[in-house]
Amino acid sequence: MRDPAPWQKKYDTMVVLACVFGLLSQYLFVEARAGLSVLLFVSAFYGLFFYAVKGRIGGFEKWRGQFSSAWTLFVPIGLLTLTYSLFANDVFRVLNGFVLFALIISQTVLLTKSSALPWYRGRFYRELLFLSIIKPFSYVTVPFSLIGSRLKDNERGDAKHAAVKKAIIGLLLAAPLLIVVITLLASADSIFQSWLNKIPELFRLRTAGDLFGRGLYGGVIALYAFCYIWVLLFRKTNVESKDPTLSPSPGPASVRERMMLDPVTAGTFLISINAVYLLFVSIQFSYLFGAAGGMLPDGSAYAEYARRGFVELVLVSVINVCLLLVGLHRIRRAGRGGELVRKLSLTSLIFCTLVMLISAYSRLSLYEEAYGYTQTRLLVHGFMIYLTVLCVVAVIRIWKERFSLAKVYIGVSIAAYALMNYINIDARIADKNIERFEQTGIIDIAYLSTLSLDAAPAMYKLEKKHPELDGIGDSVADWRSEASSYREWQSWSLAIQRAK
Repeated sequence: MRDPAPWQKKYDTMVVLACVFGLLSQYLFVEARAGLSVLLFVSAFYGLFFYAVKGRIGGFEKWRGQFSSAWTLFVPIGLLTLTYSLFANDVFRVLNGFVLFALIISQTVLLTKSSALPWYRGRFYRELLFLSIIKPFSYVTVPFSLIGSRLKDNERGDAKHAAVKKAIIGLLLAAPLLIVVITLLASADSIFQSWLNKIPELFRLRTAGDLFGRGLYGGVIALYAFCYIWVLLFRKTNVESKDPTLSPSPGPASVRERMMLDPVTAGTFLISINAVYLLFVSIQFSYLFGAAGGMLPDGSAYAEYARRGFVELVLVSVINVCLLLVGLHRIRRAGRGGELVRKLSLTSLIFCTLVMLISAYSRLSLYEEAYGYTQTRLLVHGFMIYLTVLCVVAVIRIWKERFSLAKVYIGVSIAAYALMNYINIDARIADKNIERFEQTGIIDIAYLSTLSLDAAPAMYKLEKKHPELDGIGDSVADWRSEASSYREWQSWSLAIQRAK
């Protein structure tokens, strides 16, 4: 029998490695909390990926910065992967799974040039969905075809392969007898039986259903990993991939031109919006400097006024960011005067938005001082800071046409999300509420007991200092019990270790 070609050997090895990856995946995650296992899982995937695409990374770069951007994604991917070994916040543990999937897909597509579109355009992300979710299904039969072709080659093989085939038949015939003999020996010798009992414990198997479930889980992971990488290897991108947003503006009868807003209409709209915002902002300045109390209706308290409305202000700020994007990309260009009006209107819009965000931030801080700190409130704080950064960046884009807003927004978004993971939000909530308790004597133990193990160290200190607090003992006991329940090494994380 002739030796298979090098490419065929590589594809056969890919099938084997994908199966190993699937087996590793079920061992890491089935009946085990995600922890150190995530780092091993992601590392194993990259090992499979780089083996498969070896020799296909690099070369001609259609869009400048594609490869450098792809390699840079290792920073947020690594940081988010490590969060499972450092923190225990349940919200981010769920979200990070989706974000890691999106970042890894984006990086692998960029490294293999599987998309001919620039990464900072919306069409690129639509193509990512197609490549990662839909296209792999068209290659589901490929690994089975590769295995089938290899078996056929072996059937036509030499005496060595014939001997292997005979040995396999012998094992199959011996299997029923082995089951009977092993059962009898186990009944006769308790030590032998104890050794046999350790075999399923080694693989964390209790029943035949466990074996089936783990096999199915590992098989699905292995099949998807192989098919997705196969998509990257044999993805045929269209040679013609012009991005209409990068090409010269088409004629006035085109769809794009018809969707553009008239500059006069848009200018009037922005000016009227800004007029309302400027009036509102003047009130916010009064509020920020404490002079708004005299403008309140009878029966209204300034403290209560100052603590309300932060949600509404954040929503308005989000609307303003959307208006900004429309103003940057969907207003037909006019003469120098029209352009100046557009830019000044958008700048005024950003200025008003920044004042609203500062006001909302201050209101929320006062609200937290009065009613305590929660996960939602701290996340809103972070979101307001994020919007502030986007607004500052937008000012540069308004006055500098060639500045790529999409690139910076995507980079800032990834960095902001990674940073929110690393501020350890549950621990911060516990610390802030304990500080508030020391000042006011008010604390919500029932809410704090719902936090993750990240909050446990701070609550242990609180119990030691104030054991008389109602419910603190039960909460601490629950945290210690939860931390002790994670015995598998795959579930190891710093948060669990600190809570034990």
